[in-house]
Amino acid sequence: MNGPLLLTPGEPAGIGPELALRLASEDPAVVLVADPGLIARTARRIGRPVDIVELGDVSSDATGGLRCLPVAMAEPEQPGVLNPANAAYVLDCLSLAMRECLDGRAAGMVTAPVHKGVINDAGIAFTGHTEFLAAGAGVERVVMMLAAGAVRVALATTHLPLKDVPAAITSEQLGTTLDILHADLVERFGIDAPHIAVLGLNPHAGEDGHLGREEIETINPVIERKRVAGMHLSGPLPADTAFVPSRMRQYDAVLAMYHDQGLPVLKHVGFGRAVNVTLGLPFVRTSVDHGTALDIAGSGKADGGSLTAAVALARQLAARQS
Repeated sequence: MNGPLLLTPGEPAGIGPELALRLASEDPAVVLVADPGLIARTARRIGRPVDIVELGDVSSDATGGLRCLPVAMAEPEQPGVLNPANAAYVLDCLSLAMRECLDGRAAGMVTAPVHKGVINDAGIAFTGHTEFLAAGAGVERVVMMLAAGAVRVALATTHLPLKDVPAAITSEQLGTTLDILHADLVERFGIDAPHIAVLGLNPHAGEDGHLGREEIETINPVIERKRVAGMHLSGPLPADTAFVPSRMRQYDAVLAMYHDQGLPVLKHVGFGRAVNVTLGLPFVRTSVDHGTALDIAGSGKADGGSLTAAVALARQLAARQS
């Protein structure tokens, strides 16, 4: 693994700073990208004294405390209270971490949760980490996948209103998604011949066209074309039976057509230890499976299981690509 893993604490009024502080203070291979003042105030709130070492650059070999690549906030945080003035700071942390990864100075980046609403309230168009990092890396298409152990669910579409999903699933888009998912399962996860289950869009996968024709006109032709190209695919499968445990054991990943088709099942299986992985980026990026939890921010009660899992998976993926 070349370079440290970078960790961004996300929304300063949420639980991210607390989780990041705990993890980075115990893991010397992790560098925070954050406002040092935010981390110091968080440490006082939760009663966890820490020595913060501010780095001039990420390649510094400074030791002896929690290492932090500094980014300045606009205003001090108030736990549980969103402040649009700090929205740009949140994105500045992501941008700095991404640049370090793109330039090869960091092994990968791990992100704590952001709050999309307050960023948009600040007048900044933002739909999520996945889309922001894809744009910053100059990548036309990435794939969002959540993993909880051997259960992996990728998404053909991400943060879209449900009414916009059918039009977004085109032959080209779905084919590219399968290409990215297959390639990363092979190259980053080390699965030689991954078996991917592809879900239908409609109930009962369209019921032979009686409940919708997307399966007939778009999804199945793409599956057949990719099978000819050598992919091991099953589908299109009805979403209501694809996640039966006996079936899930046959698959290395499931491709769901939209956000709430696949992720409720994944989070039921592994919430609190699941990891969000962005596939198709030129660097490793993982994240937590939960939100900012403003109601418990600053209390010291946040569960760090998902962030710990995200760092562990990022380390595994980075080691494999070295």
